[in-house]
Amino acid sequence: MEIYRIQNVSFTFPEQERSALSDIDIGIRSGEFVTICGKSGCGKSTLLRHLKPALTPHGRREGEILYRGRPVAEWDARTQASEIGYVLQSPDNQIVTDKVWHELAFGLESLGFDTPTIRLRVAEMASYFGIQTWFHRDVAELSGGQKQLLNLASIMAMHPSVLVLDEPTSQLDPIAAAEFLGTLSKINRELGTTIVLTEHRLEEVLPVSDRLIVLDHGVVVADAAPREAGEKLRQLGHPMFRSMPTPMRIHAEAETNAVSEPPITVKEGRQWLDAVLGSAEAAQYPLRTAEALTEVPVKEQRPIAIELKDVWFKFDKHAPDTIKDLSLKVREGQFYGIVGGNGTGKTTTLSLISGVLKPYRGKVRVGGDDPASTSPGKLFRGRLGVLPQNPQSLFVKKTVELDLYEMLSGLKLSAEEKAERIERVVRFAEMEPHLQKHPYDLSGGEQQRAALAKVLLLEPAILLLDEPTKGLDNFFKEKLGQLLKRLNEEGKTVVMVSHDIEFCAKYAEECAMFFDGTVISTKETSSFFAGNSFYTTSANRMARHLDPMAVTEEDVIRLCQINRNNR
Repeated sequence: MEIYRIQNVSFTFPEQERSALSDIDIGIRSGEFVTICGKSGCGKSTLLRHLKPALTPHGRREGEILYRGRPVAEWDARTQASEIGYVLQSPDNQIVTDKVWHELAFGLESLGFDTPTIRLRVAEMASYFGIQTWFHRDVAELSGGQKQLLNLASIMAMHPSVLVLDEPTSQLDPIAAAEFLGTLSKINRELGTTIVLTEHRLEEVLPVSDRLIVLDHGVVVADAAPREAGEKLRQLGHPMFRSMPTPMRIHAEAETNAVSEPPITVKEGRQWLDAVLGSAEAAQYPLRTAEALTEVPVKEQRPIAIELKDVWFKFDKHAPDTIKDLSLKVREGQFYGIVGGNGTGKTTTLSLISGVLKPYRGKVRVGGDDPASTSPGKLFRGRLGVLPQNPQSLFVKKTVELDLYEMLSGLKLSAEEKAERIERVVRFAEMEPHLQKHPYDLSGGEQQRAALAKVLLLEPAILLLDEPTKGLDNFFKEKLGQLLKRLNEEGKTVVMVSHDIEFCAKYAEECAMFFDGTVISTKETSSFFAGNSFYTTSANRMARHLDPMAVTEEDVIRLCQINRNNR
């Protein structure tokens, strides 16, 4: 039975010539787990919002969307609210109360359920999602993963038939993201709830998905089981193949004949690697250990760009410490990656470096100066550039173009020089079609690119990036990575906080692990990820039994090629 039928739907935003959706014709069966992916701005979020009338964007639509055989807009508001659950990308945008228990009850109260029913359902959801231990806490005290889990539990308390989720893991660390997606799979498997979600991180979600729908410029280019959809993208030479799981990409590059079925999971990837590399002697493989690897020197002769020494910080006099005895050094021209779970103090550290926050003990120095005591003009013009976790905080004008010009308003540049600099960053960020749009009308990935363009306009010597790949497809991630690498090679210092383990492993020179408000480990990138069990790449989990230092997919592909040449 089809729970949704999307019949020849096209949609165009006001004052836009190009359609955001073009002739979408798909059905979604009851109980299916459907994942939708595509490049940033391809229409994923626009399509999802049409599945819930209360969130449908304003514009011109053709075609029809049926829910249980009737036009979705004809269902009464109560049915729409209770049966179609929607989880937004940012958990803070959906939470409306101050306490966890009240948030769980809020939807049921709004629907008019009696008190005994509300108490029963809240207790059931708290137990099912493991919320009992933080049931009475303030919502403000929760980590990003806990907030997103609370959003999900609050919706599930209303017993929806469909869960629609718009990139629900984009702000979660790898472990929290895996747990969240595991919970979704459990809901789908045990309760039969239909799940439709958009996602850029496909490593964890494709193995539990029944279907993968790939959009490109508002058009469906693939719609099949994940393995078949990925294979179709490979045959088409489509750039979205770069977003497929690491085992599938390694298989496509390393096995030129592609005679075996492409693996999706790390388990399948390990089994395929064992079959490809056979039972040859260990001498055939470039086996190394983390201890035996010669460390890449940090180039001690470079001056220190950023230094934190014995830093302590808390947000309130009576609050617990967020940063605890933190010390770290970043040298000029270094690409420094910071990873760790939600709520461990990573973003707070960037705020201390940028002078937004001031420690109550310890020293913070940027180029020898205290950033909290340095004038903004001296600190930010050509010296420090900051990309915040929420890109919307950078937008102050009605169009993207005006926002970019606003960034240069205080510089002594001619009109031609400003236009040239803006044209350069617009071309890099691929924002040409969006210059006349309001920044808030952009997709999450487009907002991220526009914010990055604003930061790069000032040509800073030091870049502080907080989740720069959030909402970006793999195609643009590679472009961003190459740009950051080039800037780094030109002498720019890059400090990046990220949950994107694969991106850090590929581009960072050195990585640090944050835990409980301080750095507990700092190593050269390959050694750092090779020594971890969970905070490491899919490629490393797939090939570590053959080569512990194979961290990136390029490392594993090279391993296969060396074996082939030695045979």
